Amino acid sequence: MANTTSAKKATRKMARRTLINKSRRSRVRTYVRKVEEAIASGDLQAAADAFKAAQPELMRAATKGVMHKNTASRKVSRLAARVKAISA
Repeated sequence: MANTTSAKKATRKMARRTLINKSRRSRVRTYVRKVEEAIASGDLQAAADAFKAAQPELMRAATKGVMHKNTASRKVSRLAARVKAISA
């Protein structure tokens, strides 16, 4: 348990940030899931629209430090390739 005032404050801040990060991570997963569901259904237009909405969410998560920049870029790249594969 934290003893010093600064340690107690750090614990409070950490708890707040954890909730915010959890919310952002959940939001990203939701957007990615919508893209994957559209891909699975084979609907190109829905997949493209869902991807267009998911891409900024992924990059925002990277900017905010929820996930690493390369991880977000990799996810965007792989989703883009899968959406493109539907049209082929």
